[in-house]
Amino acid sequence: MEQAETRLDREGSLGYLVNHLARLMEQALRQRISGYGVVPGQFAQLLALYEQEGVTQNELCEKVRIDQSTMAHTLKRMERDGLIRRTADPRDGRRALIYLTDAARSLRAPLSEAAREVNELAAGGFSNEQGTDFIRLIRQAIGNLEADRDT
Repeated sequence: MEQAETRLDREGSLGYLVNHLARLMEQALRQRISGYGVVPGQFAQLLALYEQEGVTQNELCEKVRIDQSTMAHTLKRMERDGLIRRTADPRDGRRALIYLTDAARSLRAPLSEAAREVNELAAGGFSNEQGTDFIRLIRQAIGNLEADRDT
């Protein structure tokens, strides 16, 4: 007896569609922020540092859910581009604390506006209730996968 073939429909796959959406949003964001010397791969770190500076690389990794090697590369580029500076942690000289530069702080408003534009573009035609539901469902999916990762 021949086993039924299991196929995944790309257009019905949550993973495929979310990934496609993320890539399109990244492209739209890149178009809007490249003139500021920032790339989408730095955006999550900047947002986290706008919320709280003076964190370690490990703390930043936890906040934005990026692995250490990717974070190290990104921070090196951000430092080279004058977006962050590192200072020795006074409690533990082996660690560095990450701070935004004045140049990065001055970009907060235009970068936030660019992100707002992309979000509004992506949610075009959504009612307020649909937008709220969409965000809630995405957060639920993230929570489901984070809970699975931690087991």
